[in-house]
Amino acid sequence: MTNPRIPIPEPSGRARAEAERRLDGLVKPLGALGRLEELAAWLSAAHDSVPPRALDDVRVVVFAGDHGVAERAAVSAYPREITAAMVRVFLSGVSGVGVLADQAGARVRVLDIAVDGEPDVPPEVVRHKIRRGSGSIDTADALDAGEAERAFAAGRAVADEELDAGAELLIPGDMGIGNTTVAAALVAASLGLPAEDVVGSGTGVDDAGRARKVGIVRAALDRAGHRAAEPFDLLTALGSACAAATAGFLVQAAARRVPVLLDGVFSGAAALVARELAPGAERWWLAGHRSTEPAQAFALKALGLDPILDLGLRLGEGSGAVQAVAVLRSARAVLAGMGSLADLDLA
Repeated sequence: MTNPRIPIPEPSGRARAEAERRLDGLVKPLGALGRLEELAAWLSAAHDSVPPRALDDVRVVVFAGDHGVAERAAVSAYPREITAAMVRVFLSGVSGVGVLADQAGARVRVLDIAVDGEPDVPPEVVRHKIRRGSGSIDTADALDAGEAERAFAAGRAVADEELDAGAELLIPGDMGIGNTTVAAALVAASLGLPAEDVVGSGTGVDDAGRARKVGIVRAALDRAGHRAAEPFDLLTALGSACAAATAGFLVQAAARRVPVLLDGVFSGAAALVARELAPGAERWWLAGHRSTEPAQAFALKALGLDPILDLGLRLGEGSGAVQAVAVLRSARAVLAGMGSLADLDLA
């Protein structure tokens, strides 16, 4: 398969430099606001504006799908039927990310990209559906030929829909029993890491459950072999339709100069693949929070991203990233509202 190498614009170096000069001249000691100053300059570069624009329209898109590994082996503390049920919970507004997004003034949209079933949901939820479930990656490819490309294109289309409607900040969410197993396999294959290093407890499986996950990821890596070198081959062999859609979502946001807050291990794994398809796209992404999954730490290090928050979260859904929105708004407020040392009346 051919890697399209999607061109990505650069954030504004001029705006970043201007923001840094202004931050140094505010009524505070140099660097006293720590990470907030770094984020303020980053946002200025992304918006090509000092101060950055207000982040009034924040949107979370949850990509839902099932994974064959969850049907074959106990890799999760919950049955795979939870995925379809959770799609309905997202729609009702009482999911974890739904409640947290309300606090942040963000909107949540859920899409059935590859749920193994036909949940009773509005047509717009299944409009971008690629397939039902996926192959069990330890014994078979996750996707059929061409499905990774279709899902990637769907993710780009979804980003366009949200951006055309006014989104100023995007957050990718995920829902799918078996997600952390697939994410671990993608990270291991992308970075050449052994299964033992990347597999975590996911939804809270015990040591025996983690050992099963390690075995599945190891078998999946052995089966995929050299195919990890090409992004769409990798997504076909070891990923999922929702991982490919997430990658497309991330790339299109960067292509259109809109910031993204990554969530946990699943969006981190998708981001590694997305960067291969669109080098430089990572300049438009921030890591919202630190997941408890070890694969996320490897992914973020490779992407050069430091998490904004560290709250010990492992829910997924976009729930960690949405809590970092308040920090970004505070960073923007520093540049927009603080006075300067030059204006002090020291008489």
